Amino acid sequence: MGLRAVSTDRDTQEPREPEAGPAASGAPEFRPYHHPAAGWGAAKSVTKVLMREQALVDGPRAIMRMNHENSGFDCPGCAWPDDLKGLKLDICENGIKHVTWEMTPKRVGREFFAAHSVSELAEWSDFALEDQGRLTEPMVYDPGTDHYVPITWKDAFELFGRVVRGLDDPNRASYYTSGRLGNEATFLYQLMARELGTNNLPDCSNMCHEASGRALQAALGTGKGTADLRDWETADALFIMGVNAASNAPRMLTALAEAYRRGAQIVHVNPLVEAAATRTIVPHDFVDMALFKTTRTSTLNLQPRIGGDMALLRGMAKAVLEQSRTDPRALDREFIDRHTTGFAEYRALCENTSWAELERQSGLSRADIVKAARVYCDADRSIISWCLGVSQHEHGVDTVREIVNLLLLRGNLGREGAGPSPVRGHSNVQGNRTCGIDHRPAPEFLDRLAAVCGIDPPRAHGLDTVGTIKAMHRGEVRVFVGMGGNFALAAPDTPYTYAALRKCELTVQVSTKLNRSHLVHGRQALILPCLGRTEKDQQRRGLQSTSVEDSMSMVHLSVGMKRPASRHLLSEPAVIAGLARAALPASSTPWEWYVEDYDRIRDTMAQVLDGFEDFNRRVRLPLGFRIKQPARELVFHTPSGKAEISAAPLPDVVPAPGGLVLGTMRSHDQWNTTIYSDDDRYRGVKNLRTLVFMNADDMRERGVEEFGRVDITATARDGSTRSLDGYLAIPYEIPRGCAAGYMPEMNVLIAIGDYSTQSDQPLMKHIDVTITAAP
Repeated sequence: MGLRAVSTDRDTQEPREPEAGPAASGAPEFRPYHHPAAGWGAAKSVTKVLMREQALVDGPRAIMRMNHENSGFDCPGCAWPDDLKGLKLDICENGIKHVTWEMTPKRVGREFFAAHSVSELAEWSDFALEDQGRLTEPMVYDPGTDHYVPITWKDAFELFGRVVRGLDDPNRASYYTSGRLGNEATFLYQLMARELGTNNLPDCSNMCHEASGRALQAALGTGKGTADLRDWETADALFIMGVNAASNAPRMLTALAEAYRRGAQIVHVNPLVEAAATRTIVPHDFVDMALFKTTRTSTLNLQPRIGGDMALLRGMAKAVLEQSRTDPRALDREFIDRHTTGFAEYRALCENTSWAELERQSGLSRADIVKAARVYCDADRSIISWCLGVSQHEHGVDTVREIVNLLLLRGNLGREGAGPSPVRGHSNVQGNRTCGIDHRPAPEFLDRLAAVCGIDPPRAHGLDTVGTIKAMHRGEVRVFVGMGGNFALAAPDTPYTYAALRKCELTVQVSTKLNRSHLVHGRQALILPCLGRTEKDQQRRGLQSTSVEDSMSMVHLSVGMKRPASRHLLSEPAVIAGLARAALPASSTPWEWYVEDYDRIRDTMAQVLDGFEDFNRRVRLPLGFRIKQPARELVFHTPSGKAEISAAPLPDVVPAPGGLVLGTMRSHDQWNTTIYSDDDRYRGVKNLRTLVFMNADDMRERGVEEFGRVDITATARDGSTRSLDGYLAIPYEIPRGCAAGYMPEMNVLIAIGDYSTQSDQPLMKHIDVTITAAP
């Protein structure tokens, strides 16, 4: 199943790609899930994971240390904030999976690489690669034998330094960052790249929340949300858009359950009704667990078509404006007049948009849109939260700005219980951006970096993720460094990305486990193994801590608890310092001195980064500290000095006749590109990943039965096509004209040229496809 066929008009051809998940343990099954999220289902799943990873001792110890203020380590999974009450079990099923996956006793050393060539490993599933365990020592690719062989850290650094120093232009290298990197390592990484002379700093946010940052920056003068966890605890209405919280931010379930209990309205907006939008049993509510007592997590579920969120939001704004004709409380005119600009134009735009067009584009009835608007108007304080279902579209920036528009109409900014609240899906991805990973750095940041660190940073914008892939494919970028993550598997247009990486002179992957990116490499390749977040980081001046920033701008310390998987592992700051010194032998930056004591890095960060003043003291406060958010104080760093209401045209998201719009997503038993099993408990699927969820009427129209084999063909903007053959169709409660399936398998359908002109994000949630019954 899952044969990948690329159009014949392309110059890159790939053999059949191995499956991502493990070999199925039985026949595919599908039974709609009707149980509560979390609860005993999660407990059972966690027990299986602990047993499989042989972590029945270390696993429970880790659970008791995860997300504990000032003494534990931060969950390396999602970026949901730690509970303000200091819970001793502020954990979730997927966080435990992530931690035990890292803490496995299995090891991948020189004996493993001697026994298996790269060509052989390339045929393994992605699950099988990661399941081999933790990497134990640096390795270098030997083209003569097609094997990775051991290399000393000194020689690995010298190889990197020699290749980088030999480049005729520093922009021939690109430095990618995964969200797992701590703040201190992040700061050193961007400092290295900029001292080398490039702003080529792509990151995973380029594929996820770039639209959110650009929209919030344009509207409010800040690239982050303004709401925090206290606001979630006091809001009268919560609107949750484009996120499967039960899998992607499971600890949000606690906030939703508490909100329901206090009488708040909770509106979920998603083409699929996910488990988080029904009911839950919060695992640390022991009485509820014992009594099997569930709590609802929604009061209203709306299912727009894929990409129809903006039409829904504009329809809600239109309804609010119509209500204001007879109800003066519907709008906060004092707030609008004092703190915003652009209201008159936006009002006219809403009035001139017909209800018929709003219904057509959203896929919802006027009655449903008005129902949501009524919830919004009846609430004194509202939060709108969103994730990739909103951002990974051509019009992602406009949609997030529409969220802000709606909030501004009723003054839902700058006060408790209100505001925009993006859900960042990976721990510290927001901290990466805060601490300098930005291919479009602000001049003010570069000025401070130059003054404090004594370097002359480049001023021209660098390459983002898509730009880096294209530049590698053209042969312009010759060195690629992946600081964490699994770039080859996470990126769009899999064959194109593979070909691009293979054209590099050198690829360097800093990793904890074996993955696909180690097998899709340049002419020379290094695997540099690093400490995991659960492990103790001992440096010359003692045990070190790192800091992370959650999705609500709280910064706190993380301290590992476990002995490192190998004595040969280096911390991420130490790896970066070694690379930097080798590439910049005459640098006056005290790389080795920084690594001795991370407080020294933090002292420098405090001088460079806004909001990090007195960093070392404040980060050691209970629960850490929150980075200041000017927009929350109604201070707007925008051209007008006010919150700017946008007036973007409504996009046409209705699929062409006979066509469908497909969105990619993760399964429940998956974290980013890490696949734990072929199951998706919350969607009722077992033993299957090569599937497509479809509306039952769309299936009948195409003569497709349940578990019927189908061929999926995506048509790119340039007219080229990409196909997946032999996938199994599953009938699901999803609007007509829409379909969904799993990444990374479906990334092959996303053409490298199909990215948003607003955010440069690949269109992973909006792929134009045709689906036909397989012959």
